[in-house]
Amino acid sequence: MDHRTPQGNIAPHIPADDWQRAQATGQPVVIVVHNPAPVGIPWRRILVPFAIAGAAVAGGWGLVVALCFLLDAAAHTATVIASVAGPIGIGGITLRLARNKT
Repeated sequence: MDHRTPQGNIAPHIPADDWQRAQATGQPVVIVVHNPAPVGIPWRRILVPFAIAGAAVAGGWGLVVALCFLLDAAAHTATVIASVAGPIGIGGITLRLARNKT
């Protein structure tokens, strides 16, 4: 079957007497093609929402990882600054930000 031929049991041509009658009277020729409903699951309708949800979940986990990395970097920075600064005193009260190694 040629790829241009519609599916189903129809003739691939218009009968000659119908064509000549339509030409003589000016009436249109109507061809009815019964297109059966597709069988099975429409995969695109199912996969698109799952793809969107998966992208949203991956983006959420990316944000969580980035936040954890930034908090870890901030904690290390605060630790380094506190160990270098030494004790801080205001009005006779001394605050040690980090313990000595010894």
